[in-house]
Amino acid sequence: MILATQDKPFLPENWTEKLSLVKELGFDAYEIDGAALVNKLDEIKEAVEKTGLPVCSVCGGYKGWIGDFDEHKRQQAVKDISEILKAASEIGAKGIVVPAAWGMFSLRLPPMVPPRSSDEDRKALLDSLKQLEEAAAATNTYVFLEPLNRYEDHMINTVDIARSIIVEGGFKHVKITADFFHMNIEEKSIPATIKEHQDLIGHIHLADSHRYQPGDGHMDFVSGFKVLKEINFQGCMAFECRVLGDNPLEAYRESVKYIRQCIADAR
Repeated sequence: MILATQDKPFLPENWTEKLSLVKELGFDAYEIDGAALVNKLDEIKEAVEKTGLPVCSVCGGYKGWIGDFDEHKRQQAVKDISEILKAASEIGAKGIVVPAAWGMFSLRLPPMVPPRSSDEDRKALLDSLKQLEEAAAATNTYVFLEPLNRYEDHMINTVDIARSIIVEGGFKHVKITADFFHMNIEEKSIPATIKEHQDLIGHIHLADSHRYQPGDGHMDFVSGFKVLKEINFQGCMAFECRVLGDNPLEAYRESVKYIRQCIADAR
């Protein structure tokens, strides 16, 4: 299993220095912002070559959402993500993490009545993913569809729902991001969910129970890692979390050690 991190405020701005520190912290790879990748592709290529630390995946960096209520914004998201996939293929990244939307609407918060029906939601998502399937196939990359918890999105909250959309669309270049933080809220059992959907899980996000760095909360990572080892998961596990502590850099370093120990304990 490959451990990666997204950017953090305490990482350097210079890309070679950034990736060097990421490597020194104990990570195997980096999960990059899509806009940064597109806008600074040559600089990032050079940094990857100098440091030997690969970019394994992309998250964010585009406008709109693939399930956006606004049709123009939905198509903008598809266009931006397609461009990001081209850049991802040039740097060897496997694909981009994409939720239906984030923070756009929740059925668990007022006003609780969305401006679009669930059937219309699904139609929009299938259309967006059909277009992205073509872009991903052309670049030999993947869209990693991410379920978010009920307070952050209303369309795709569980891995099972993500699977149903992929199956209905017949998509070959759309896989699932299984995020431990969101699964902790929405799934009955993280290990059981991973095992059931092992054929479609292509990417993992890691955060503890309170969305801060692993090891600071009460998440049971070992049980999930045991299943990931059983199914021989070969993808990337990227830290997607905020960092608590008086010295965030050292707290993050300790978090990597903690996750490495969890992986060892899973054996």
